Amino acid sequence: MLPIQEIFHILDPKESMIFLKPIAKRVALIGFLFFISYTTVLAQDGKQLFQANCQSCHAVDKVVVGPALEGLESRGPWSDRKELYKWVHNPPGYMASNAYTQGLKAQYGALMTPFPQLTDPQIDAIVSYINTSASDKAKGATTGGEPSGDKAAAGEQQSGNGGLIFGIVSLVLAIVAFILMQVNSSLKKLSDDKENIVRPEAVPFYRNKIYIAFVAILLFIVGGYFVGKGAIGLGRQEGYQPKQPIYYSHKVHAGVNQINCLYCHGNAWESKHAAIPSLNICMNCHKAINTYEKGPKLYDEDHNEINGTAEIQKLYSYTGFKPGPGAVWDPSKAKPIAWVKIHNLPDHVYFNHSQHVRAGKVQCQTCHGPIQEMDEVRQFAKLSMGWCINCHRESKVDFYNKKDSSGNKFYSIYEKFHNDLKNGKMDSVTVKDIGGTECQKCHY
Repeated sequence: MLPIQEIFHILDPKESMIFLKPIAKRVALIGFLFFISYTTVLAQDGKQLFQANCQSCHAVDKVVVGPALEGLESRGPWSDRKELYKWVHNPPGYMASNAYTQGLKAQYGALMTPFPQLTDPQIDAIVSYINTSASDKAKGATTGGEPSGDKAAAGEQQSGNGGLIFGIVSLVLAIVAFILMQVNSSLKKLSDDKENIVRPEAVPFYRNKIYIAFVAILLFIVGGYFVGKGAIGLGRQEGYQPKQPIYYSHKVHAGVNQINCLYCHGNAWESKHAAIPSLNICMNCHKAINTYEKGPKLYDEDHNEINGTAEIQKLYSYTGFKPGPGAVWDPSKAKPIAWVKIHNLPDHVYFNHSQHVRAGKVQCQTCHGPIQEMDEVRQFAKLSMGWCINCHRESKVDFYNKKDSSGNKFYSIYEKFHNDLKNGKMDSVTVKDIGGTECQKCHY
């Protein structure tokens, strides 16, 4: 292979410059196309799509709010993928003429949220992820257990390699484009020298106004993006998971033991706040349950094993209760537990739990995520204004049905909507239709 200096001597410099000049632009175009193709592939990531759109109400292998999705293509009309597309895009409209989905609503007491924004390839990606997850679990059961920690870690590492590869390729393309620009400049200088064209000395790149302006604009765009993103995120705590005075596992209580959320958080049914349950609620069970022996092992976020019996003893120290023969409960020694609040909204935001849980029949998992699978509770949703508005735009209200007097009777006063439903102008009524996106509904 000839060195680059010899190539420059063999080729006519002017011709070489003409040949190589567009290469930098081509490299930039290739980088842009790579970015587009990468984001397209990323958009088809079934796992991310499942977690973003389905996970709050569905799991692959067990019932959450809705049915388990394992083997969905063998049930009802879902063997025809086109029917599945119609159901996902418009559940109310599809259910009107489909007995199978009517049975699902009767069984689970809720209608699936429409997802008109999901494309057919994205739905295919979600189904593929569900099938793969079910297959992997079946293989784990056949081999005698779950995948090893090393394999799981390797899977997580592989899923995160896409972004790293994209960053490396983008950096390499940027370096190649810069080198080609310098080559083009050198060829131009050789061409000028051969034709005896006298030009002023080239300005160093660090004094070149074009380069300086380009860097300044780039820094302005990048800096503005991060400043704007940071400003938008002020006060938001998605993923917030503080340490609590007592290790309380929702997975054990709400998941394994199937304790209804409203047993502890009964205020959510009748008041604005869900409230923290009193110690008396805890002691209804723990007067008799003073050891943790049969439940699954408990671990904190640092993978340290938790002694469940010791945590129950902490509860006794707060309540002034001494278990065992001749148990003594001295209320004068009781003291409140300083639980750390996790879900916080700005002071100017009005949110009423009873309006959502009782009137709207919204499941706890819609806002709090798969709470029955969490040991230490974390904030699952953004709880941003946009997140709430989108929910109001998509969620159907329990509209009153005059024929069988079902639904919320409060909505019997909306005569216009009743007529529109009767005439076929509407197939359902959303929270937005009854004023759920008006400013004064949520702001003082």
